[in-house]
Amino acid sequence: MQRRSFISSLAALPLLASTAHAASGFTAIDITGANIGPDYQLAYTNGKPASLRDFKGKLVLLFFGFTQCPDVCPTALSRAVEIKRLLGEDGNKLQVVVVTVDPERDTAPLLDEYMRAFDPTFVAVRGNLEQTAKTAKDFKIFYRKVPSGSSYTMDHTALTYVFDASGKIRLAMKHEQTAQQCAADLRLLLNPKKETGFLKGLFQ
Repeated sequence: MQRRSFISSLAALPLLASTAHAASGFTAIDITGANIGPDYQLAYTNGKPASLRDFKGKLVLLFFGFTQCPDVCPTALSRAVEIKRLLGEDGNKLQVVVVTVDPERDTAPLLDEYMRAFDPTFVAVRGNLEQTAKTAKDFKIFYRKVPSGSSYTMDHTALTYVFDASGKIRLAMKHEQTAQQCAADLRLLLNPKKETGFLKGLFQ
């Protein structure tokens, strides 16, 4: 069975609709102020409780996936590597976090190995089945098991959420966005004055 990725539509997200958001200059979906998350009760691969607050001061790219994903997840993580490169020195202000939707197979050692294959600074978090389901629901993420031969694969939403340096959710990056488009969006978040100036120029 061919895997299908599920990309949340604009209407599926509880957006705070405003002309300013629509004209923000972002390629990604601007979800500033949306009631998504804002945190989770999961753990790092070393067993330590994980929180988005651990990365305050950095931009956080949050993605839901699994290690045996054949296409969407490797593509998203490879894009994150390229985004970090495109940001140059500001790449150090970026933190990539992957939440596994397959905790039954994604053990801590496997997640560590998987993340290191992309970038040693990327981190993965996991929980039990109940915690995973609650986190996915809080973040408006869809996922489900799909039988595949003698095993299974996972269908899941292919959005990447972006939190700004103050820990507020700001963007939902679509899977089809290029690394260049994503990097441009993140530069706006890293330079709030530039973002504000863009909006001011539009409405003068």
